[in-house]
Amino acid sequence: MPSAITKLLADIKIAHTIFAMPFAILGGFIAATNEGNMQWSTFLWQLLLVVGCMFFARNVAMLANRIFDKDIDSQNPRTNQRVIASGEVSIKIAVVYAFVNAILFVALSGLFTLWDNQWPLNLSVPVLLCLVTYPHLKRFTWLCHIYLGASLALSPLAAAIAIEPETLLHLPIWLLSGAVLCWVAGFDIIYALQDVECDKRDNLKSMPASLGVKPAMLISQFLHCLCVALLFGVATTEPKLGWFFLSAVFVIAGLLTYEHFTVKKWGTTKIALTFFTLNGVVSLVLGGAGVVDLLC
Repeated sequence: MPSAITKLLADIKIAHTIFAMPFAILGGFIAATNEGNMQWSTFLWQLLLVVGCMFFARNVAMLANRIFDKDIDSQNPRTNQRVIASGEVSIKIAVVYAFVNAILFVALSGLFTLWDNQWPLNLSVPVLLCLVTYPHLKRFTWLCHIYLGASLALSPLAAAIAIEPETLLHLPIWLLSGAVLCWVAGFDIIYALQDVECDKRDNLKSMPASLGVKPAMLISQFLHCLCVALLFGVATTEPKLGWFFLSAVFVIAGLLTYEHFTVKKWGTTKIALTFFTLNGVVSLVLGGAGVVDLLC
């Protein structure tokens, strides 16, 4: 079992938590500074719980993806060496470990009741159901990329609810969530370029396979333009964010432009750069800049 869990954690790439984690932390800081009376001793404990919830929720989502897609992954040369698809780790162990992560997520969510906040616990199971639904959508609709973006867009909203639920009455947190949705959906379309032929063969409804590569890339570009516009909206509607965050938005616009340039020039041959490196930088730069501005 320990060896299998190690293999599962490596397979679902824990490092990729970097895509959503900075936005969850930024959402937490926005909520904590919402009324201008942040108590550090309390906030740090809450933020630690948010990070723990993010970790376990992502594990559930990724394990569900690997479990439900086992047969599809086994027929795709890019994914047939994944530990569940190849049979290196049994479905039974993967399911047990997914349930353990789900239980830990709900348990950590319940700890927010220590601060008289029932919302994280009440919403924990619906959030898990939302996260494990994604693998099924690509069998029915090319809107699966939008759904994936919406799933990750829950991260700043969930953090805000956990720290200070009244934050949801303010526009900036929703604009930030919308930006995350558009950003993730846009780069997931790019990621799907690797599997166009396999998706067509298996009747999977990715945008590149369903609509064609060129229309899908136009939608990806539009989504990333909308992401930048929403980030400018965050910068202008959240008074505690200043020039540092605004400068980061310009950097993000440049990084996303470069991402599409690399896809246009090299296709999927540099997917490690376009998908992992650039988008990891996008998340870190924006989340870090926002936190610095809020602290200042």
